[in-house]
Formats: sequence, C-alpha cells, structure tokens
Amino acid sequence: MKTVIVCDAIHPVGFEILNAQNDIKVIDAVDMPKDKLLDILGEADVAITRSSTDCGEKFINAATKLKALVRAGVGVDNVDIDGFSKKGIIVMNVPTANTIAAVEMTMCHLLNSARNYINSVNDLQQDRVWKREKWYGNELYGKTLGVIGFGNIGSRVAYRSLAFGMKVIAYDPYIDPSKATDMGATYTTNFDDILGCDFITIHTPKNKETTNMVDEEQIAKMKDGVRLINCARGGLYNEDALYKNLKSGKIAYAGIDVFVKEPGNDHPLLDLNNVSATPHLGANTYESQKNIAIDAAEQAISAARGICYPNALNLPVKVEDLPPFVAPYTELLPKMAYFASQLIGKKQIKAIRLELEGEVSDYAEPMLSFAIAGALKDVLGDTINYENATLKASEKGIEVSTNVVPASGYKSKLTVKLITDEDSVSVGGTVFSETEQRIVSVNGFKTDFKPKGRMIVFKNRDIPGVISDISGILAKAKINIADFRLGRDNDGFALAVILVDEDIQKDILDQLNALEACVWARYAVLI
Repeated sequence: MKTVIVCDAIHPVGFEILNAQNDIKVIDAVDMPKDKLLDILGEADVAITRSSTDCGEKFINAATKLKALVRAGVGVDNVDIDGFSKKGIIVMNVPTANTIAAVEMTMCHLLNSARNYINSVNDLQQDRVWKREKWYGNELYGKTLGVIGFGNIGSRVAYRSLAFGMKVIAYDPYIDPSKATDMGATYTTNFDDILGCDFITIHTPKNKETTNMVDEEQIAKMKDGVRLINCARGGLYNEDALYKNLKSGKIAYAGIDVFVKEPGNDHPLLDLNNVSATPHLGANTYESQKNIAIDAAEQAISAARGICYPNALNLPVKVEDLPPFVAPYTELLPKMAYFASQLIGKKQIKAIRLELEGEVSDYAEPMLSFAIAGALKDVLGDTINYENATLKASEKGIEVSTNVVPASGYKSKLTVKLITDEDSVSVGGTVFSETEQRIVSVNGFKTDFKPKGRMIVFKNRDIPGVISDISGILAKAKINIADFRLGRDNDGFALAVILVDEDIQKDILDQLNALEACVWARYAVLI
C-alpha cells in the first residue's frame, strides 16, 4: 500500500481517481495548517501540491519516505528542484492540461489588441462615455501573425488565427516544418521574418535561451505599430524594452497575462493605455482545473507504483534538454517495457533489447534507462529508478543493448524486447500528434491502443468463434469489454488486446487459456 498526500486544493475528480485505487492510501491535507503538514509528510510516498505549499528545505526534510512530488500545474517556482534531486525525489509538473485554456486566453488578447475592446468597455460602463469615433480598431483578416514556439499551444493559436483569415508565420527550430505547412502556415528559420509581422505571439518555455528573447534589438526591427501578445511566461519579452516602446508608440499594443515577478499589480505596464493585462489567467477555466486534477492524480498513481514519472523535471536525462518531440517517448517507453514484463510473467529476464527507428534514434543511450526501469519494475520495486537502471540490470546479469533499425513507416518508433530462457515478448510504440502515445505492435502483431487500463492479451489460432468464446466468458463473469483490438499474421494466428473495466482474476484467465483456440492469455495493467 502506497500513500499519496494531497497538500493543496485540487478539483474533486482528482480525489475520486485516487480514492478508487485499491493499493493507494490517500491523505487529504488540503485544509491542514502548513506547520502541521510537516508532521505527517513522513508517511507519504508521493505528494501533490500547488502554489500554496512551500516545497523547500523544511518540506524536503520532513518527507523522509517521499519518492515523487507532483506539482499540479505548470509553474514550479515554489519547488526547490535541486534540493529534491539531492534526496533522489523526482519532481513532476502538469504542463498540458491547461492547453486549450491558454490558447483561448491568447485569442482573447489577440482580438483585444486589434480592437481595444477592454478600454472601450470601461469607457462606456465605468465612465458612461459614448464615443464610437474614439474606438477605431484593426481587423485580423489579412494581417500577418508571427508565432514564436509552435508546440501544443502555439500551433493551436495558429490554427484558430488562420480561421480568422490571418497569414501565419511559425518560428520553432525544434519542429518538423510540415507541422506548420500542413495547416497552411509558413515555416521559417529566420527570426527576422517573425519580427516583420503585424502581430506577434510567443509560446516558448522560459529558459536561458528564451529569457529576453525579444529585447530592444529585436523590437527595433519590428514594424511601427506592431502588436505583441505574451500568455506564456513573464520575461520572454524584456519588460523594460516593452514599456519603453509601448510608451513611444513603436509597439501599438500589448496583451500580457504574465509578468517576471508576480503578483504584478504594481507593474509600470499597468499605467499604459495601450496595454491589456490580466493576472495570469491562462489556466483559469473550470475545464482546465479538472484536467489538471485528473493528470496530477494519474501521475501520482504511476509514480507511487513506480511505473513511470510523466513530465519529470529532474531526471538524470533532463527531459527539458531534449527536443520536444522526444519527451513523450520518455514517458511511453517505461510503460511499454512494464507492459511487456507483465506478459513475460514470473520468468526471469535474461536480456533487454531496445530498437529505435526514425528521428528518435539519435537518443538511444538515454532511452535505454527508461526501458530497463520499466522492465524491471516488478522485479526490483522501489530500488530501481532511471538513474541506476543500467547498473541494476548489470547486477542481475541482464544483457542490455540498443539497435537502430530502418524506418518502417513511422516518423519515430521504439520497440522493447524482453528475452527469457523460454521465449520473448516485444512491444512497439510511437507518439502521434506530439503527445498521443500508442502501442502499435505486440510480438509483431499490428495493433493500436493507448498504454492505459486493464488489458487481456490473447494469442490464438485464427479460427471462427474465438471472439464469441472470449465475450461469453467475460459476460458470464459480468466483466464489461471497453475495447477490442485484433491483429492477424500470415501464419494462421491472431492476437487480441481486450480492454476491460474490471480486474481479471486468475479463474477467468484460466478459462480463457483453456479455450481450444488459445495459445496463451495473459493479463496486464497500466493505470
């Protein structure tokens, strides 16, 4: 039994998910005074926090059993990541649950920057002034929008802006140009192309490369009357240069949701009439808060069980230093390997092979530790992590290797193979549309399913009546089938992955294995 402590308020659905797990004990410390929280932190294997809890030295020293911390949101300003790293505690955040909310907030600021909607509303409703001639604006139609950073948020802003009839230019050195061009945008590697746009919006993480990415030098190259939007992180536009050029009129308008220092209620930008500023509301929708709670709860469960550590910020392989397309594979790979280990069962693993194809092939060495940690999770439990995975495999006498193979039609694909004295299991996976993780092959059989849920994996001779036999056994046991994925080969065999809503007990598995057509039936769980 693992213990998850929730230190700050999250949407109730998060508690529902946590409380539904039979192997998870939940401590609700949301309303507990922070000094009292320190007294019980020692019971927790995983903690979920938000911005209200100071996750510094006192927190770290009190959390003597802690394996992982989930920051339910994007920002980790209240988390001493270096301190957690020294204690071997993995820190995770929830970066994508508020994607749509952030996109729509950007569109709010984009539209307002063109029409000065907020000031005209205040003029009428607060000052009771009716002056239509005072509020001429500009149309988005036909204007050029420069998008800096074309990830989850930037690409969706571009898609919506194209619907307004804007011309979109995308700048992001880390993406395949086709991601922009396929939707009708223009891709550029020349930052000056962005600086020549009518509107500019920025959607990058904040790091050494992007802090003050737009400063006095860049603004000088912009069109007179340019309009700038920042709903990402404070400091991507240099705030002093922004203020100076807004005041001079070089920049006609700025829409700002984020500041270098927050709260920013005394910031000089608030004194300017050509600024619309909101108090970091990008994630403030009911839908995004629900999504954040769901993701945080699921990440905490995965971490408590040692399956994987989604969105980890302090792994030995620093995910933030990898190109964005690689990061989802660091989450997918341990799930694939753990899935394969459950199909192996109690047999001793003799070798772990990792095959890579496509763009991800350049990252074979860091990927191997993710595969090993997932494969040996049940064998070594809490004693294995991504940092010591290769060493632990060596201690167990397990041979590990990587191999780059020719592309088979996927832009990137990973296949992990676990070998025993008796047989082997291979599982292949890929990532679609940046974040959609899929297992696409099991032992060479083509399939396509999310690496999540309770799954019966059933290999059989490909003869009539098999599906009805399986369904009959499950129906009699009142077990609902959520999904049924079937793959076939040319040798007269088939392999089904059957997602079910309830746990599968040994007697059910025995009945499936006893079917005449069955080669083997096994059960695996990825939750």
